[in-house]
Amino acid sequence: MPPVAVNPLVGGSERGLPSQSCGIYPHHGLKVTEEFDAMITVHHLGVSQSERVVWLCEELAIPYTLQRYDRDPATRLAPAEYKALHPMGIAPVITDGSLVLAESGAIIEYLIEKYGNGRLAVGADRANFADYLFWFHFANGTMMPSEMGSIIASVLGLKEGNPVMAMLQDRSDRAFALVERRLGDVAYFAGSEFTAADIMMLFPLSTMRAFAQRDLSPLPHIRAYLKRIGERPAYRRAIKKGDPQLSPMLD
Repeated sequence: MPPVAVNPLVGGSERGLPSQSCGIYPHHGLKVTEEFDAMITVHHLGVSQSERVVWLCEELAIPYTLQRYDRDPATRLAPAEYKALHPMGIAPVITDGSLVLAESGAIIEYLIEKYGNGRLAVGADRANFADYLFWFHFANGTMMPSEMGSIIASVLGLKEGNPVMAMLQDRSDRAFALVERRLGDVAYFAGSEFTAADIMMLFPLSTMRAFAQRDLSPLPHIRAYLKRIGERPAYRRAIKKGDPQLSPMLD
């Protein structure tokens, strides 16, 4: 299914994109149907980690154009048009002029440094710098792999009691327990203020549960945190624009 072009977001926009990304990876099939002012295009695969990028742009009021792509109805994977954007063929991806950039953390850091004046990051001169770094990277370095492992084990038909399944479940349980303890001590992952670490960490606590189910009823601090995030106007706008059919998984 071809991408859906969404009209200018946050006052932003797009000029026609060149046919080369960084002069290295040719990308084809991207249809730019509107002329706006911003160079950044967020290529959003439905119900995916690219929601982080839309949310960041909304939080920082960074002008951008949104291209939405539906998952293949049979495989639930990215369509061919999305896979053609980058050699890895996975979300998220942005284009910024001739640049094609993948990986959530890299995109978040790139946008904050280049267009956000460092907002939502924590500098090395701050006391909570290490906390910020840890949780920013814990999201995709530990928590997402543990949840993906559980999904793969389930697809392979591993049953409860299988030692591999037990190991994966234990890893997931420890991750959620660590998060619950952290949010019992602080309002946000880096401390008292909302940062990009929260943008990274929300996905495995919320939308990822559409793929890897997790009962949050015994985790009151996580549930209270999700409620706080759900009250943020930028988050609500991001979900409405990126996944209008999705009810945010915030409980």
